[in-house]
Amino acid sequence: MSLPEYLVRYAGYLLKWILIAAVTGVACGLVGALFYNGVAEATALRTAHPWLLYCLPFAGLLIVFLYRFLGQEGNNTDTVIEAAREGSRLRIELLPSIFTGTILTHLCGGSSGREGAALQIGGDIGNHIGAFFRLDEDEMRVATMSGMAAFFSAIFGTPLTAAVFVMLFINVGSYLEMALLPSYLSSLIAIWLSEKFGAVPFRFAIDVPALEVHYFVRVMVLAAAAGLVSVLFVQVLHTTGHLYRRFFKNPYIRVAAGAVLVIILTKVLGTADYNGAGGEIIRAAVVEGQARPEAFLLKILFTALTLEAGFKGGEIVPTFFIGATFGCVAAPLLGIPAGFGAAVGLVAAFAGATNTVVASIFLSIEVFGAEGILFFALSCIVSFVVSGYNGLYSSQRIIYSKVRPKQIDLKTNHNHMRKH
Repeated sequence: MSLPEYLVRYAGYLLKWILIAAVTGVACGLVGALFYNGVAEATALRTAHPWLLYCLPFAGLLIVFLYRFLGQEGNNTDTVIEAAREGSRLRIELLPSIFTGTILTHLCGGSSGREGAALQIGGDIGNHIGAFFRLDEDEMRVATMSGMAAFFSAIFGTPLTAAVFVMLFINVGSYLEMALLPSYLSSLIAIWLSEKFGAVPFRFAIDVPALEVHYFVRVMVLAAAAGLVSVLFVQVLHTTGHLYRRFFKNPYIRVAAGAVLVIILTKVLGTADYNGAGGEIIRAAVVEGQARPEAFLLKILFTALTLEAGFKGGEIVPTFFIGATFGCVAAPLLGIPAGFGAAVGLVAAFAGATNTVVASIFLSIEVFGAEGILFFALSCIVSFVVSGYNGLYSSQRIIYSKVRPKQIDLKTNHNHMRKH
């Protein structure tokens, strides 16, 4: 092939992916803004009308019915991960199912996030845009990943984190680098559009301690503890799901039982701090350095009872809540400022729960600024190693051992007690 022919073909490929990224970014930016504002409005309504908590069982029943009616039973973030790995097709009915289910969950006080919905909606949009452009199976993987990144970016305001995250977390240790360009471009377009329509980026200003040896040692200890907390969160999620399925085989009874448990716990505790995403609690931990000692444990319990019962949303924002409140409480015990400890706990818990190091480091930069990158990088690395082969997403594959230079290629939460 001559040089001119090569350049023409190369330019053709490049322009094709730029076009697909642009279409994906616009679609995810617009739908993402609608979703972001929908969750925000649902949260505001629940805050203004606490009695909506008592509607949680009915919301759960409606969610289960909707998923059955649209033929989406059993479809979740793991389904989209498999589509991004295999290049398989997704059904468009997944979009209204997870969109509506997440809004209802937040409206009525379930403990949930937004990113699970973001990955599913974005992946579904990207998947169908890929089908529209008649992409082959391998290219469909990239289109799906681009949609996941764009929607994640639209609701969190972290385009670089989103692009790197979807490229790295599907197969930990093995990634498709060519997906980075369309994923990043679509993420930039999506965040630009979503902010035009009211989405607010996830940002905090923090004070970073001096770069002294004793602080690095203390951050390592805090990060290791946060990594273990992420393992606890994952294990509680899976154990709760197992118990639900064992004692409540009917999904309607299961979701109603979970709703009743959330209502009872909320009334016993006398606070709504653990309902919804808990954004204000995260802010208080990071900005004000304030959190209740038991907050991270209660958020683990509320989130497990909510999501494993059949409600929708996601686990990453609860992971932020858990990591931030734990870090805020544990940091002063190690001589670390509470607010900075909350920031370290947030990114470390994210790294441990999602098995992503580089994306977690980028998250720290986009959310907290670059000043503390050396501390945050250390915390992400330590938490990643300590968390072992556990993870929020059971379809995630870990290609290499975390402690030995050896290929293992296993799914998270499967055979993770084997020696590697």
